[in-house]
Amino acid sequence: MPRPEAARRAGINERTARDWDHGVRKSRNSRFYPDGRRVNYSTGQTTIESMTSPPAALDTLQKQVHPRFLTLADRERIADLDRAGWSRRAIGRDLGRPASTIKRELDHHRNADGSYGAYTAQRRASAQRVRPKPAKLAAPGRLRDYVAQGLRKRWSPEQISNRLVEDFPGEEDMRVSHETIYQALYVQSRGGLKREVSAALRTGRLRRTPHRSPEHRRSRFTDPMVMISERPAEVEDRAVPGHWEGDLITGAHNKSAIITLVERSTRYVMLGHVPGEHTAEAVGGVLSELITALPDHLRGSLTWDQGSEMAGHKAFSVATGVPVFFCDPASPWQRGSNENTNGLLRQYFPKGTDLSVHGRLDLEHVAQELNERPRKTLGWETPAERLATLV
Repeated sequence: MPRPEAARRAGINERTARDWDHGVRKSRNSRFYPDGRRVNYSTGQTTIESMTSPPAALDTLQKQVHPRFLTLADRERIADLDRAGWSRRAIGRDLGRPASTIKRELDHHRNADGSYGAYTAQRRASAQRVRPKPAKLAAPGRLRDYVAQGLRKRWSPEQISNRLVEDFPGEEDMRVSHETIYQALYVQSRGGLKREVSAALRTGRLRRTPHRSPEHRRSRFTDPMVMISERPAEVEDRAVPGHWEGDLITGAHNKSAIITLVERSTRYVMLGHVPGEHTAEAVGGVLSELITALPDHLRGSLTWDQGSEMAGHKAFSVATGVPVFFCDPASPWQRGSNENTNGLLRQYFPKGTDLSVHGRLDLEHVAQELNERPRKTLGWETPAERLATLV
């Protein structure tokens, strides 16, 4: 029967039923996973615990596995038919398996002399399934040194992973996925990269944070929002200048903030000083000053996320004549230029610092530096040069 129905009859929550199916068990404030992970939700730590049944103590030849895996009996049959000269397709039809499964089995588990032994293959397959496996970056070596060096240069895990292919084209041992690097940074006891955490990632997070499902969010505004799906096509293709993306970057304990505005076609940056609390009234006032300082033809639209600081969006539009479009919940990529700029600004305004100490002149200096950087997307022109042709 379907899992929801089975959970209802058993009198348990559907998530508990799913956990049981996957071998997850709970104890007080921790969850234990079959691969040895223990997640403590009070501290946010993930640790690797010793397995209750050590792999060495298991009967690897007779241990029951999922039906999608080959059993010892299957391998004995493959060995017999392979010695009899059957083709892989014929063996597959006899076992009710795809020919590709038979090919992988024979290719991966043949002995040095070219023979295939059922018991040897079973022991190898059982050893390969054992979890948890040794972390790839836990042991010192060239690969770990390369990853650590890339992180110190503020490369993202994805950049490191792909650059390895370019720098070591013929060395398969110099390969690591970006997810493995994230695991080495985030998961306790698996890393070897703990010292790199504070400076390694742009977010500066010590652990991953869950994201709330968009359908569980409620609107924060009294006035109805105009969503990004209703934004004119001319805004999307960046052909017409004057359309802006905006956001706040916040400081320590969320008590200080800076308004960031980025023009979509030129990537020109404007920063707004919010000296006190970033309420809707304060943000609306500073935002209006920034927008009204622009020529009329550069006041096309403003795209923002659904932060509560834009609760007065209707009053802002009435005062400036600039319509505001809102992104979908948890969709920061819909303001990609602004998100990228916020990442660059964190070099000047690190997370966890008091942003109220930066005055208007400080913000103008930072904005000027960003606007005088050549950009690849602008054909190596600077945002200031590109905007100057439009004003």
